[in-house]
Amino acid sequence: MATPEAFGALRPVCVQLTRAQSLENVARLRARLAGVSAPALQDLQEYVLFPLRFALKVPGPKQERLVQSVVQCISSVLAATRVKKPELLQELFSELCTCLSPPSSSSKPAWLSEELKLAVIQALHTLMHSAYGDVILSLYQPSTLPLLGFAVSLLLGLAEQEKAKQIKISALKCLQVLVLQCDCQEHRHLHEDEAQQCGDLFASFLPGISITLSRVITGDIKQGHKTTVSAIRLFYLTVGFVMADAQLARIPKNKEKLPVEQSRISELMVHRGPDWSKSTAEKLSLLLHKIVEFSSGHPHWKVRLEVVELVHHLLRSCGRALVASFSHLLKAAVGLVNDESSEVQSRCKEVLQGIAEQRIVAQNRALADVLSENLHSLATALPRLMNSQDDAGKVSTLSVLLGYLKLLGPKINLVLNSVSHLQRLSKALMQVLELDVADVKVVEDRRWGCQGACQPSGSLQCGLQKGRAQKKYFRFFTEERVFQLLQQICRVLGYYGNLYLLVDHFMGLYGESGAYRKQAAMVLNELVAGAAGVGVDVLQEREVPPAVDDLRGSIVSILDEYTDQANWYLITSIDTEDIPQEQPVQRPGLAARPGGACGSVLLPSPEPHVTTRALNSNIWQICIQLEGVGCFAAVLGKEFRLLLLSALYPVLEKAGDKTLLISETALGTLGDICEACSYDSLQCLINENSDYLVNGISLNLRQLAHQPRAAQVLDTMLRHSDASLLPLVEDVIQDVLSALDQSHSTQASTFLGVLHSVMAALGISMI
Repeated sequence: MATPEAFGALRPVCVQLTRAQSLENVARLRARLAGVSAPALQDLQEYVLFPLRFALKVPGPKQERLVQSVVQCISSVLAATRVKKPELLQELFSELCTCLSPPSSSSKPAWLSEELKLAVIQALHTLMHSAYGDVILSLYQPSTLPLLGFAVSLLLGLAEQEKAKQIKISALKCLQVLVLQCDCQEHRHLHEDEAQQCGDLFASFLPGISITLSRVITGDIKQGHKTTVSAIRLFYLTVGFVMADAQLARIPKNKEKLPVEQSRISELMVHRGPDWSKSTAEKLSLLLHKIVEFSSGHPHWKVRLEVVELVHHLLRSCGRALVASFSHLLKAAVGLVNDESSEVQSRCKEVLQGIAEQRIVAQNRALADVLSENLHSLATALPRLMNSQDDAGKVSTLSVLLGYLKLLGPKINLVLNSVSHLQRLSKALMQVLELDVADVKVVEDRRWGCQGACQPSGSLQCGLQKGRAQKKYFRFFTEERVFQLLQQICRVLGYYGNLYLLVDHFMGLYGESGAYRKQAAMVLNELVAGAAGVGVDVLQEREVPPAVDDLRGSIVSILDEYTDQANWYLITSIDTEDIPQEQPVQRPGLAARPGGACGSVLLPSPEPHVTTRALNSNIWQICIQLEGVGCFAAVLGKEFRLLLLSALYPVLEKAGDKTLLISETALGTLGDICEACSYDSLQCLINENSDYLVNGISLNLRQLAHQPRAAQVLDTMLRHSDASLLPLVEDVIQDVLSALDQSHSTQASTFLGVLHSVMAALGISMI
């Protein structure tokens, strides 16, 4: 239908509606509009709107259904046309807002039907989308500030006070359009100056918007997740726009003076100078803390996902202006990285990855300082939290701690270089990683007789459990996921941190007290693995990985400490055969004399203070140190061959230990060494290194009073090799027979075990 024809069809109904405002006349107009083409309706837009606007302006009380029908008709006209005149936009905006306004004598919203409220909100939404090109900007001038403020207060009131979910959500979405943050792509992109001017205007509304939205977000959960999600999105979009670093950086120090005729408007305008920015950031920090604290634990995953988006948007837009708030925001983000929802997990990892890759923390010293302080506070509270929280709470707490370390990345040395920070963190790890050593089974499980004697060469790997760490039980947690997080924390520290500083510090704790020795050894093992980049999950690559020589230097110093007699030869059983009568049993936790602990019969302790807990503790310390040797081999690979001269003999010694847990762990370590050093089997490892092993056994057999385990090493070699080894150890076997003559009363069972292994090797060779 052409414009003249459309005018002829619409004129009678428009005239009739102007004369008599009734539901029937509005319905007739809507019916005629259905047959008018969009181009014709665009030409007749103001003519058609006139009777509808007139119906809203008529003085006196109006029937609600009539107002609703008129508003819906206006909305349908606007949906099909474009508003091209600034005056028309402002007038329609004002008239629609007036439909929601309370009587002049009341400060409360007018009592209106839900249908009418929804119709007006939708009409405002449509009006904002119908404004053509630059016309929309006419609504964002200092002169229109009162009108904008009026609309904002009306929509906030509906969002907060209405019970109907649809009205709350529609009001929030309309507000999002009003502050030029619509999700759709129809709107023209604002130029820098235009965005700056709009930011100045919206700054006047920021307190009211942020406070009201915080109440909506933390309101009754029965309002539904969609309302909460919409409110969170509007909050961070508005705050991110007004507090944007790019905008605040361009604000002049002094407030710009408006013309005299706009002096009253000038009083309403906010100057976003440094003082205002600082004050506003402090107040927003309180609101953000409240919002993320509530929303991070919301039962609906979409709300938690929106919290991640809030962190991402605010950190990207106003990382400098809101730096004080990121203590709360980053805690929320890193806490959600292990969320039960895969969508939240995935998005959270993306956001944290982006933060790390863009080096936002690395390039923002203030933000790095905030993270460091958060880390210090959490490390201080960690022992208490691990003692009081359930396993789910512990996983959440450790996820936050790990997240802080990952975000700090290369800046982690800011923490490590602070004595206070490092001590807090290390002591927290020492307390949290404390083992439960009450299980008597660890002490009771023994390797009896010639168990594991020589096997046929086809099954030489039987018993080698490569890379299998022994299951540990801890005082403060039982969940395996908690231990995995603690491992990652240590590895991330090793990956980014100064390895020499960390090794020196934890070696100090290792030697400081028997109470910390097992935990310190666990941490040292993980630090080295992390430094080598083994099994560590990070958000950003480090700048320079450590050189192999540096890794080897640290490993050598740790190995020297582990295999020192005071730490390697601990009492693990009370055994009459191996403890000479003239030497008393030493106190628990202290090194046994070199001749202690490897007999076959476990008897009650002759000393009341040598408890099962002390023996259990010593067994675990040796096992952790053995696991460390395997870890170091995996880290160095073939380079570890250079350390076999000092490391292999002690490990073989422990593989022959009568305590089952120790011998199993040692066999696992030997498997790790074989793989790392590219030996095909344990037999190859033993045979190719037999020269210095045999030399060590021979020397120690001559000092049997001080080195009673020499026979154990030979026994282990024979049990895991074959008859091809016999010519290499022929002289040593003669030494064993001589030693048996001299010590048959105290060492008989050990030497007979060695001879049994010799016979077994001979038997295999004859098969």
